[in-house]
Amino acid sequence: MNDAPPCWWQRPRTLALLILLTAVPLLWPPLPPLTDLPAHMGRYRVMLGTDADTLSQWFDFEWKLIGYIGFDLIVNALAPFLGLEMTVKLLVLLTAMASAAGILWISREAHGRVQPLAILALPFVYNLAFQFGFLNYCLAMACTLNAFALWLRLGRLEKLRLRAAIFVPISCAIWLIHVVGWLVLGLFCFAAELMRRREAGRGWIAAIWWAGLSCIPLALPFLRFLSWQPGGEGTADWLGSLAYKPGWFAMALRDRWPVLDIGAMGLAAVLFYHAIRSPEARFAPRLAASAIGLLLLFVAMPFLAAYADARLAPFVIILALLAIRMEGRTASRIALIALAFFGVRTIATTTSFAIAGADWQQRLVALDHVPRGQRVLGLVTAPCEPQWAMFRIRHLTAMAIVRRASFTNDQFDLGNSATLKIIAPGVEGFAMDPSHTVTPYHCGLGDFRTVEEALRDFPRDRFDYVWLLDAPAIDAGVTAGLTPVWRDEHDQLFRIHR
Repeated sequence: MNDAPPCWWQRPRTLALLILLTAVPLLWPPLPPLTDLPAHMGRYRVMLGTDADTLSQWFDFEWKLIGYIGFDLIVNALAPFLGLEMTVKLLVLLTAMASAAGILWISREAHGRVQPLAILALPFVYNLAFQFGFLNYCLAMACTLNAFALWLRLGRLEKLRLRAAIFVPISCAIWLIHVVGWLVLGLFCFAAELMRRREAGRGWIAAIWWAGLSCIPLALPFLRFLSWQPGGEGTADWLGSLAYKPGWFAMALRDRWPVLDIGAMGLAAVLFYHAIRSPEARFAPRLAASAIGLLLLFVAMPFLAAYADARLAPFVIILALLAIRMEGRTASRIALIALAFFGVRTIATTTSFAIAGADWQQRLVALDHVPRGQRVLGLVTAPCEPQWAMFRIRHLTAMAIVRRASFTNDQFDLGNSATLKIIAPGVEGFAMDPSHTVTPYHCGLGDFRTVEEALRDFPRDRFDYVWLLDAPAIDAGVTAGLTPVWRDEHDQLFRIHR
């Protein structure tokens, strides 16, 4: 460890404050305005069984030993005491703080002191996957960052037997939260051990062999793949996904304002380039190897389902930033710029979430007009033209499950990995995601229906209400038999005549 007095950004109080400030964007909105979060909360409501008298008509929930249920398990344990909405908000907030803590801890373990570029890495907590609301994945990656820091610490202290023992349950727990977190943890640990053996003077073949043996305590979850494979929609077209991969780095901080978000990525790239060109810069071989390994995994992984490769891009950036050690005046200068960067991004994210949170609350007023236990057809109009701002209302209709014990048509199809099964009769074609996503007109946006096609084709005898979000002007003939119940400048709610 470095015996020199810590710089201002390395003091424990400063680091604790940075971790706390990471949570600020999530404090104001009643619900974290993350795109997929309402759909997850709908599943949680069914899982908890608090409205089984109505929801059991349409949904069936069955626990399965699969590699992305950790967030669900924690919600199941805490929600009966805290309430579902408070539990989810608390866990999302803790996920952000834990990610920040893991970033700073890794920097400290690798360099002896937290480095300036670790502060620059903190805004990447609110990365694309976080903005989408991939709850299990983000929690798993937060745990992975902290577990990797612990791996480095125990290796530095030469407590290898203790590390082997405790990383068996740690790896299993991370796999249970999300399988990709476990995969990334294994990659990080292998890369770090490989470089540790190389630093000890071993040749490459021997270093690879001993690094592999060191990672055996992480391998137990692999046995589960003998009987289970992740399922769901998606494509494994690797060649087709290559063209999009550079763009995932540009979108690592995608939120609302393209000039601010892309500009932030440009500034981070400039600072990274300036740091590596500085004669005062040094690389931590274990973190550099981990960043390179994750980059190779990112390139090798196809899109699959739900941005499987894109999720890794921000963490490649984080590990690359953490790998650099700075000294002297350059370190102080970059620390100040990184702190300003963190402050601006925190203010921007806080403002964006406040805007989105207020928009959600305004739209959710519609649920005040829906009696409990109704069947609600949700139709959310997606813009035809590409937009930079996150489309945060895509699954908002699932809040009818959460707050009104209703059926809605926006739950995910996860194939053999689904814990939630839709058993509502007679709703084929309008049972699940993406049947709730419509377009204002035919614009080649996937296989989505237009709003008018959906209103014409859905089985009216199987629903009680229609909730339109951001619907364009609609021909009056299409809404015949639908009684307006509520509307504002964005949305409309109709009751279906019987």
